[in-house]
Amino acid sequence: MTNEKKKGSLKRSLIEWGLLIGVALFLYLMGWHTQVIGTMQRGLLATGLIKPTVPELTANFPPASPDFFFADPDGVVRSLGEHRGEVVFMNIWATWCPPCIAEMPSIQALYDRIGEKENVRFLIVSVDEDFTKAEQFMERRNFNLPIYHFRSRAPGTYDSSVIPTTYVISPDGRLALEKRGLAKYDTREFEQFILDLSGI
Repeated sequence: MTNEKKKGSLKRSLIEWGLLIGVALFLYLMGWHTQVIGTMQRGLLATGLIKPTVPELTANFPPASPDFFFADPDGVVRSLGEHRGEVVFMNIWATWCPPCIAEMPSIQALYDRIGEKENVRFLIVSVDEDFTKAEQFMERRNFNLPIYHFRSRAPGTYDSSVIPTTYVISPDGRLALEKRGLAKYDTREFEQFILDLSGI
């Protein structure tokens, strides 16, 4: 390659990198980067490759602590212990978390199918400092998931520093599933796992 071609190739590479960095910076400054990354990750979820591993119901699940506290939209503090006797699908998320945004449509689809069953409870717990951001997020996307504001948790059972993290707790208060990171939850296999666990 001649010096002329090398210079031309280097110049083209610098321009391409400059454009990529410029677009990334623009998205970041406009506050759109979370949405864009979340949308890209949702495309990855659509492949069905990232989904929770469903355990056998015969497994001896460890006990789950009831000491997880969250506030409802009216500011009333609630406890996970209030839902003993129900299957609890609890998702810890935030509006600034792209994987959380990516998996939320699959959680909504699962909720649409089984969320109103008598002994199945969905707790979508936001860790956003400003809870109104979580409410606005749900409103903008026409999601009707029951959302709560994180308050505190007991050490041990819920010690994940990763969001999103999803827990499924059996009616007898055992941790049937813990999934750290994004996943596709609206699969027939996962839906059947929840229904089987609830005894419906």
